[in-house]
Amino acid sequence: MFNNKRFVKIHKENGLKIVLDTETGVNYLIYEGGYAGGITPLLDENGKPVVTPKDEIYKYLR
Repeated sequence: MFNNKRFVKIHKENGLKIVLDTETGVNYLIYEGGYAGGITPLLDENGKPVVTPKDEIYKYLR
């Protein structure tokens, strides 16, 4: 059975993490450090948002 989380952390490294929006498939890059932070859509080499296909999202919902 899948959980009902809208956002799922799929990678973490050195103060950065990638979060997947399970409804749209869009991946977001989040930075957290000290008293600062930021969020932006993760972009591919053409400047377009990285989108996880709907049929692959299920593997992150365990």
